[in-house]
Amino acid sequence: MPIIRPISDLRNNFNDIAEICHSESEPVFITKNGQGDLVVMSIALYEKQQALIELYQKLSEAEAESKSASPRVSHKNLMRDLRETINGKKI
Repeated sequence: MPIIRPISDLRNNFNDIAEICHSESEPVFITKNGQGDLVVMSIALYEKQQALIELYQKLSEAEAESKSASPRVSHKNLMRDLRETINGKKI
C-alpha cells in the first residue's frame, strides 16, 4: 500500500519521512493541495531501481540481438577458441 503524506509533513516532520523511507524501503508520495507532487525515497532504493532499469535495458538489447540474423557461435566453439587464445596457439 503506498505511503502518502502531505507536503507539510515534509517540511515539519522530515525525520519521520526519512525514517519511513529507510525502514519500509518504499517511496513516500508527497501531495500538494490534494494532488500528487513529489516522490521521496532512500538512496538505496533509488540505486536498486536504477540497477533494475539498467538490467532490463540490457536484457532488451540482448533479446533484440538474439532475434537478429547476426552470425552465431556455439558455446563449444567459443570456449575452444578462447582456450586456444589463452594458451597462445591462436592470435
